[in-house]
Amino acid sequence: MAIDAKLVEIIACPVCKGKLQLDREHNELVCRFDRLAYPITENIPVLLESRARKLDLDELPG
Repeated sequence: MAIDAKLVEIIACPVCKGKLQLDREHNELVCRFDRLAYPITENIPVLLESRARKLDLDELPG
């Protein structure tokens, strides 16, 4: 079972409170503003800044 699309619409980045984008390829939620990728573990978003991966500019989803 994949993460619910409605959940992705309502959750926000814990750092800037901005919208997150689902990156299905890497199974992450991405904040374009902060360039952070939050992992999704067992269909549960892990929205902890300490667990987020910092993204390079070329890694941001289009």
